[in-house]
Amino acid sequence: MISIVLLGAAGRMGRAVLEAASDQPDLTIKARVDRAENHGGGPGVWQASLEGVLARGDVVVEFSSPAACREAARSCAGVGAALVSGTTGLSADDEAAVREASGRVAVLRASNFSLGVLVLRRAVRAALVAAPRGWDVEIVERHHRGKVDSPSGTALTLAGDAAGERGWGPEVVRAGRSGRTGARPVAEIGVSSVRGGSWIGDHEVLLAGEGEWLELRHVASDRGAFARGALAAARFVAGARPGLYSLEDVLGRP
Repeated sequence: MISIVLLGAAGRMGRAVLEAASDQPDLTIKARVDRAENHGGGPGVWQASLEGVLARGDVVVEFSSPAACREAARSCAGVGAALVSGTTGLSADDEAAVREASGRVAVLRASNFSLGVLVLRRAVRAALVAAPRGWDVEIVERHHRGKVDSPSGTALTLAGDAAGERGWGPEVVRAGRSGRTGARPVAEIGVSSVRGGSWIGDHEVLLAGEGEWLELRHVASDRGAFARGALAAARFVAGARPGLYSLEDVLGRP
């Protein structure tokens, strides 16, 4: 039995993970951790922090905030618990804390836990290998009005994949355009963000040539898709050696 400590349990993704885990015989939700103002005394046993809850062999699954992610990484490293982290918008210090923890425990980081997004990433890399070098790459992402970071972590991951396939560095990624920007450089990957309504996650990658273009798109209509991926990641890290992993490791790298 894998014991999961769910950090950010009152949020949208936390609730989706709770629901997805409810009928999994090999998983148990050991503790729900969130701030009191978030869960409002909802059903279940709640904790305000990881202190006094976490033990060696547990798996922390967190969809929370950068500060909470950093706390989780340090707590996991201290007691010997594995970590599955889905928080986006991390600072350099947050990323460093996650990397440091991976030297002592298994840590799996992903900006998106949908297995379909992983298929999209592989399809984008394959398309870029096949497409003429001069074709432009643009990314459009849509999310609900409550999303706090922009561009989305998934969009930045897709942009990083595309830049790497072209042999470019992260400086070519351009988030939004405004004013007289001049002609579009060849070595540029544009990322546009749309916010509104209740979109769960919609990512388009556009490859534009002269007189023709391709669109590769993934749409998530249910957060259960992300939750199932997070639980697959929890099963993976529960038996993995210390290190920093991605969803590719869960499914097997192509």
